[in-house]
Amino acid sequence: MSNIGKGAEKSGPVLSLDAIDRSFGPVQVLFGVSLDMRPGEVHALIGENGAGKSTTMKIMSGYLSPTSGTVSLAGTPHRFRNSQQAEAEGVVLIHQEFNLAEQLTVEENIFLGHELRKGMFLDKARMRSETVSLLERLHCRVDPRARVRDISTPDKQMVEIAKALLRNARVLIMDEPTAVLTSRESEVLFEQIERLKADGVAILFTSHKLDEVKRISDRLTIMRDGRVVHSGPTSEMSEDQMAEGMVGRELSDLFPERATSIGDDVALSVKDLTVPGYAKGVSFDLRKSEILGIAGLIGSGRTEAMEGLVGLRTHSGAVEIDGKSVRISSPRDAQRLGLVYLTEDRKGRGLVLNMGLKENLTLQSLPRFAKPFLNDAEEVEALDKAISDFDIRAPQKRMNAGNLSGGNQQKLLIAKIMLADPRIVIIDEPTRGIDIGTKQQIYDFIHDLAAKGVSIIVISSEMTEVIGLSDRVLVMRQGRIAGEVSGADKSEDAIVRLAMGLEHKIEEASP
Repeated sequence: MSNIGKGAEKSGPVLSLDAIDRSFGPVQVLFGVSLDMRPGEVHALIGENGAGKSTTMKIMSGYLSPTSGTVSLAGTPHRFRNSQQAEAEGVVLIHQEFNLAEQLTVEENIFLGHELRKGMFLDKARMRSETVSLLERLHCRVDPRARVRDISTPDKQMVEIAKALLRNARVLIMDEPTAVLTSRESEVLFEQIERLKADGVAILFTSHKLDEVKRISDRLTIMRDGRVVHSGPTSEMSEDQMAEGMVGRELSDLFPERATSIGDDVALSVKDLTVPGYAKGVSFDLRKSEILGIAGLIGSGRTEAMEGLVGLRTHSGAVEIDGKSVRISSPRDAQRLGLVYLTEDRKGRGLVLNMGLKENLTLQSLPRFAKPFLNDAEEVEALDKAISDFDIRAPQKRMNAGNLSGGNQQKLLIAKIMLADPRIVIIDEPTRGIDIGTKQQIYDFIHDLAAKGVSIIVISSEMTEVIGLSDRVLVMRQGRIAGEVSGADKSEDAIVRLAMGLEHKIEEASP
């Protein structure tokens, strides 16, 4: 339990930062950052990837110390020795990247380091009971005995939140909590936030979904380039104003206009693609220069079908590329045929985070740089070109990929797959966890590729994204294609109705 008295909380901010600077070696990343957290209030912290939000949150929660400036707890200057002390003081950070032990069960994760005992032994019955109670509060039906490695990503997020609830947090810092949640699961989270507010908890909420920020927060702080550029009531700013504050410029057209028309030639033809347990009888054609969207609810088989297509999963069916029948048993087969896949999991499967930028960039195309030995000069030249072409903002070229912001990691991943000179690109969740300014850049990249004759499939959970980017949209439901929308029919309502099974048939429009 926190030792911050509620009386102290009501007299002023429960946690505050004043003129915080932070440097990593010679590189300064925070400049005079000030903000405060008040009891019973949601304070949104927004900014582009690399704006300094993560560093600020880590200083608030004891993971980092400031280079200069003051952290105050209940009005008194305070220095956390580490995150464990911050948690003991009631300041809890829910990480964007899960901080869970995959091999342990749900209940073991929730009580890890806070185990309940009965004499010399663990009180497993009580821990099980309290776990069930916490999960019920979150409307989460996951089995407390299930190992974390076996549960879904949204359920892992709920386990992280349950851990925070157990700690009796007085300050709860939530880093992109809805990035992996469905709309329904986000609603459950928002209900919990309202309950925590009513209990006097101060909540810091970060999200790139500005509609959520507008809806859930009372106050708003915007960061840009390591500095606070705005702080005030959320009600005084529109979503457009928030976006402009984040990027420092007006964002009038998020989605670029189509510069070229779709070609007549079919680049990719898929017939009866089946991935056992996930997708069945998936058929479609993709034309040259076309951007084809694939939408559907989580669990609809969108990702698994495309992973099967590129050889990441066992599959059956017929595939033709440029009119020729092909067999794809592995991603290497696909790449040799001019087909590449950009995974939705950039940190777990897309990049090797503890390797450098150059090594990550060239890993998928090593034969191009081995003659027969690796040519370091050519790799460096490729990295310089990728940094320029894709605007990868890296303080140092020799840094590890894991030290890049999320948006720059995504741009590095795009550069990596494009180094293979593909003719067909599948991009899964192109902007998940990406700020709005970087989103606009990635949308421009995608349109530029289409203008150069590349055929593109975009899988996205964001309705506005799949509608704004795509020439037409295939909607999947329960492993099958439920229908297709294009032209004037390409609307959020039409896609949702197909995804939920409310429309059994829809007239196909020509691409």
